Amino acid sequence: MTTELLARALVEEATKKSGLIWVRAGGLAADGGDEAAPGPARALWHVWHEGAACVVGDGPGEQPLPGLADGGEAVVTVRSKDKGGRIASWPAKVVELAPGSAAWEAAVGELKGKRLNAADGETMPERWRRECRVLRLEPAGSSAELPSSSLAAAPVETPVTTREPVPAALPRLLWRRGRRGRRG
Repeated sequence: MTTELLARALVEEATKKSGLIWVRAGGLAADGGDEAAPGPARALWHVWHEGAACVVGDGPGEQPLPGLADGGEAVVTVRSKDKGGRIASWPAKVVELAPGSAAWEAAVGELKGKRLNAADGETMPERWRRECRVLRLEPAGSSAELPSSSLAAAPVETPVTTREPVPAALPRLLWRRGRRGRRG
């Protein structure tokens, strides 16, 4: 019982303090690792609210929530905010909140405060009601241990590309500008 309470406290504190959680649809493998979960893990911003991680997504301009279905299972991996390393992985039950319900309103109230760079500000909850899904990832079970494997994976396919290489002359130009600034 004490071990279970400590594991639950670890999950709660680590998830509260982490800015991102890594979520993979599916369940844990028999050995406690998450190798049995299909598909790649996704980094999701979240809030910890009333005993669960709440996320919003699957709408225009919001994070994708692939494979996360109401009543399904997921594996949540929490990273350290300062060092970025894994702290714990825990199994979660996915619960989709009905738009307009008391639980949905409470979760959206918390999520709204954490949503950065939203173009629609005060009307954001109404857009979420029409176009997005709000999910609760509720801890299911007492596994709060590190997975047995590294979980290293290739990046998820995306149409986004990186910038071109820095032009060769740019460092010289920047260095010269900095030198002029020190003289005058």
